[in-house]
Amino acid sequence: MELLPDLDGRVALVTGAARGLGREFALALADCGADIAVHYNTSGEAARETAADIREKGVQSEAVSADLTDPDLVDDLFAAIEAALGPVTLLVNNVGDFEPAHWETVEWSRWREVTATNYEATVLCSRRALGPMREQGWGRIVNIGYASADKGLVSPENFPYFVAKAGVLMFTRMLAADTQDDNVTVNAVSPYVIESSDEFPEEAPRGRWATYDDLIAPTLFFCSEAAGYLSGENVEVDGGWLPETV
Repeated sequence: MELLPDLDGRVALVTGAARGLGREFALALADCGADIAVHYNTSGEAARETAADIREKGVQSEAVSADLTDPDLVDDLFAAIEAALGPVTLLVNNVGDFEPAHWETVEWSRWREVTATNYEATVLCSRRALGPMREQGWGRIVNIGYASADKGLVSPENFPYFVAKAGVLMFTRMLAADTQDDNVTVNAVSPYVIESSDEFPEEAPRGRWATYDDLIAPTLFFCSEAAGYLSGENVEVDGGWLPETV
């Protein structure tokens, strides 16, 4: 990508970075000079391969494991990163399960998994990251939302996911207001459908679905010095899509 920000010496944590979009976020931040903590929960082999690929770029990287819905394990995760790489000053909250289900039929355990991995994990990681960011006097948090989730989007067959992502976007705005004096920014990047998705609607805006690069570009910008006065913003990477239910 062109015009990569200079993140030399920064330490980034990308959650859910073993595969897919999280892996691409991690690789892109490494291209900018950041040292990378590659988080995983169960995909240890893939995470270690990602960390090895990142180290080939000349920066440090460690694969780190935790269930991000447990506050004690989140604290342990950050402590391990701090010991290996240093304080986290770049956080990309990417992890989150998806479940196309109606709220009356989805198993409660699955509802909890989807809402916890998308919303609670974002809150817990952000809360733990903020202390070191405030001490360092610099921080960037980028949350992954969903397009139109903050516009009252209604989809009866995607209850838990849409509820969780609406919470992520509200949390983004509230945390941005709460950190405005800390030189910490909190923003969101919200895709509609990504080219690697398991399910595709019938029509794609602009004739295609979002690529990883489409999502990486605003994420890197939000992590840059140039975006230091932008906080509480949400970039919808959806090709101009407007759902009929909004």
